[in-house]
Amino acid sequence: MPLREHLLELRKRLFLVACGLVVGGVAGWVLYEPLLDALQAPLQVAAQEQDKTIALNFTGMASALDMKVKVALFLGVIVSCPWWLYQLWAFITPGLTRRERHYAFGFLGAAVPLFLGGAALAWWVLPHAVDILAGFVPEGATNFTDAQGYLSFVMRLVLAFGLAFVSPVVLTGLNMSGLLRHETLAKGWRWAVLIAFVFAAVMTPTPDALTMIFVALPICVLYFGALGLAVLHDRRADRKRVAEAL
Repeated sequence: MPLREHLLELRKRLFLVACGLVVGGVAGWVLYEPLLDALQAPLQVAAQEQDKTIALNFTGMASALDMKVKVALFLGVIVSCPWWLYQLWAFITPGLTRRERHYAFGFLGAAVPLFLGGAALAWWVLPHAVDILAGFVPEGATNFTDAQGYLSFVMRLVLAFGLAFVSPVVLTGLNMSGLLRHETLAKGWRWAVLIAFVFAAVMTPTPDALTMIFVALPICVLYFGALGLAVLHDRRADRKRVAEAL
């Protein structure tokens, strides 16, 4: 596909993703109150356990409205993940045959639970991270956390974990489209493991190594699963290519 057609396809997919986010954002707007309560829960628990004053702070007249819009979009990203994951898949695998495209939809079906699983793991890590970070507040001090800064922290955490869990599906799509061979994945497995553990260490600011290992291992397993699928696909494609050449 020429570069111009790639750019037009990218623009089309981004527009469709934006439409999905708007629809999901409407649901986020409606569910703002319970979602905000859930976001504040780790702060309230840390405040009770450490006997400190820790609360969200809205610093401007419009900050509460900005917070509601951002929370709505945040939930919109989560709710519409099947839609934008499909658009991602459709963009990176435009040249597949009908049979391969049908086979690929099976992997797309795995992307949604993987993203949600990564987001759920981040949600599990969040209270631990808040508790550790709140422990640095000196005795007698008050921690009024900027509401939008806290939301950005939560969003980065959830989306980073979700996308990390989806990355093997993207690698599989690149392999099936002929852009990435299994040999490349096999050569880069050490870097993949290192990146997984560095990511886990950065995103889980807890002092114990067990939590880091618990976060990094699923990412490593998913990477090697993608490698195994790439090996099977490349062998089948190579046999087909040899048969056609005879």
